[in-house]
Amino acid sequence: MWIVFITDALLFVLLGMTLGLVWLTRRHETLRAPWREVARRPQALAAALVLSLYALVGLLDSIHFYPRLADAPPGAARYASEVHSVLDVLIAPLKQRTETSYSMPLASHDWSRSVIEQPDGSQRRGFARLRWGGAHLDDPSSESTPDILRRMLGGGAGGLLVYTLLLAVIFLVLSAGNISRARTLALAVFQDRLPIPWYAPLLTGLLLALVSGAIISLASGYHVLGTDKVGQDVLYQCLKSIRTGLVIGTLTTLIMMPFAVLLGLAAGYFRGWLDDAVQYLYTTLSSIPGVLLIAASILMVQVFFANHPDVFDSVELRADLRLLFLCVILGITSWTGLCRLLRGEALKLREMDYVQAALALGVSRSRILLRHLLPNVAHLVIIAIVLDFSALVLAEAVLSYVNIGVDPTSHSWGNMINSARLELSREPVIWWSLGGALFFMLLLVLAANLFADAVRDAFDPRLRPAL
Repeated sequence: MWIVFITDALLFVLLGMTLGLVWLTRRHETLRAPWREVARRPQALAAALVLSLYALVGLLDSIHFYPRLADAPPGAARYASEVHSVLDVLIAPLKQRTETSYSMPLASHDWSRSVIEQPDGSQRRGFARLRWGGAHLDDPSSESTPDILRRMLGGGAGGLLVYTLLLAVIFLVLSAGNISRARTLALAVFQDRLPIPWYAPLLTGLLLALVSGAIISLASGYHVLGTDKVGQDVLYQCLKSIRTGLVIGTLTTLIMMPFAVLLGLAAGYFRGWLDDAVQYLYTTLSSIPGVLLIAASILMVQVFFANHPDVFDSVELRADLRLLFLCVILGITSWTGLCRLLRGEALKLREMDYVQAALALGVSRSRILLRHLLPNVAHLVIIAIVLDFSALVLAEAVLSYVNIGVDPTSHSWGNMINSARLELSREPVIWWSLGGALFFMLLLVLAANLFADAVRDAFDPRLRPAL
């Protein structure tokens, strides 16, 4: 039985808006030109491929359903109470193979000593074998390293084979099934004889295929990133946290952008009392410490959830609503910078000759805002969106670290970092939960920043003559 959370619906609405923007861009040369400059930057194409992979994982984790119970009587539709996603189905082994407690990456024994019962009934303290990690090995001390190397090489070879077949299919599709044309196209791509440097995403895709193949092969017999305190696979948590990061980074921008664009342009163009009111509003919001405002808002939401438990059908719905409220609160507190920038730009544009001519010809003010001012500040909006994405992803981690972020039952990198605080004080240090969260978050933020730099350079009119 399918179920659609509010954030799921908003994510797919945002996906539809993105596809609509792509369709609109293809129809207008003025919109295609800046994106063509973005596509000529190798680092931007490589970053776009990484971001697309993250987006795919996040969208797969946004298709939720209640699984049907296997022991349901004939003719009766009985469903489990736990909500699953398509991603859960694809990585089900990672979720199901839980241990008793901590274990290191690629380990075959527990991280801490415990009482082990011997075949003769006696007991001794030692490192017990894991139920899943390395369970296929008879003697882990001698077989573990060769088995790991063999799985890495075999998985990398499998990933390379799949990647090669995928490239062959893509070249054949682009060449309308003509093998000779596909061979010519592939040769031109690999020799970098095309205007767009396709070698960058191809090399990035090759690296991702090799690493993904090795990880998939290792995950079938080991815990690649180890397990946490309750024995859950850390790699599973990292993959499930991708959706939370994407929701925070994208939906917050979607909520913030209308406030900033409408109020900024209106204040700069109409001036007068409206300008004074908007300035007073964003100056007041900017003067309030953001963390305190977010903390107060989240605490009020928590009190409402605690006093009205009957409003929510499931724990997942409550966690999703808290995530939505966090996006709304972050959006309300982060629109002031873009609004101030657009107000100053509107003050300049309203005095331009073409705006004054349109006003003299009797063009309505609303049409001037939509046809003359908005297109001329679109580059600022796009730059602000891509630059704010990485900042919002990092903001979620910081807020969850101080327990005012997403619901503790939700998977997020911030919750993983928060739970790793006490683990770092142990001896020896349990580092893999923190390391896994930081690696996945670093890769996403780094790709977003590289892509944002290319977009900023391409859309900034002051930099276009230098391109």
